[in-house]
Amino acid sequence: MIHPTAIIDSSANIDSDVEIGPYSVIGKDVNIGSGTTIGAHVTIDPFVSIGLNCRIFHHAAIGAIPQSLKFDGEKTFVKIGQGTIIREFVTIHRGTGFGGGLTEIGEENFLMAYTHIAHDCILGKRVVFANNATLGGHIIIGDHATLGGLVAIHQFVRIGDYAFVGGKSAVVKDIPPYTIANGDRARLHGLNSVGLKRHGFSQQTVSFLKKTYRIIFRIGLTLNEAIERVGAEVEQIPEVVKFIKFIKSSQRGITR
Repeated sequence: MIHPTAIIDSSANIDSDVEIGPYSVIGKDVNIGSGTTIGAHVTIDPFVSIGLNCRIFHHAAIGAIPQSLKFDGEKTFVKIGQGTIIREFVTIHRGTGFGGGLTEIGEENFLMAYTHIAHDCILGKRVVFANNATLGGHIIIGDHATLGGLVAIHQFVRIGDYAFVGGKSAVVKDIPPYTIANGDRARLHGLNSVGLKRHGFSQQTVSFLKKTYRIIFRIGLTLNEAIERVGAEVEQIPEVVKFIKFIKSSQRGITR
């Protein structure tokens, strides 16, 4: 299952049914779970853990040291969840000691060609990145979020659960969950209604979220006034609570 031209460090822990293609290089202290396939010319640097049944295509580079001038050679990690697909020329960098020490890709993510995940980023589950989507450092991406092609996300930004960011967007502030954003600089364009329907959200839930969105962003209230009004006028279902909690906890500010 391992091509004879592959170079594998003796300390790597590789399950017996893992496939590794020609000229791939696996570094020390790498763990690769059962059912994973690795294409040709893939580089997996030290301190990377890859879960079960992942598919990594040729020329991907995973676990290189971060592109940070403050990084000083400390031992940091990359963790990739099971069922993740990593296409051609994707790059994923290790964390930094000052940023938590871990870059983590959740389960069943789909990272299309030329995606870049910088140091200390945390991705949830079932995230989709189209070609050339790029993350700066210290970014958090929620579950089921989607980034279009050529999207660039600024350091320390958060993208909420089920959010959709359109292609060629430049995102410098947080994107709330369940919304659509697009543009340079990105602006909100309402709820991700199509995505919510595809994921099985009820019409009643979508209606409550639409009312919350309208109060927060459409009628000219201050943020504190809008949050108070949502508490008084909208049923506090879990999705509405998550929406408001995300906004309250923003450090960089919310995309409007």
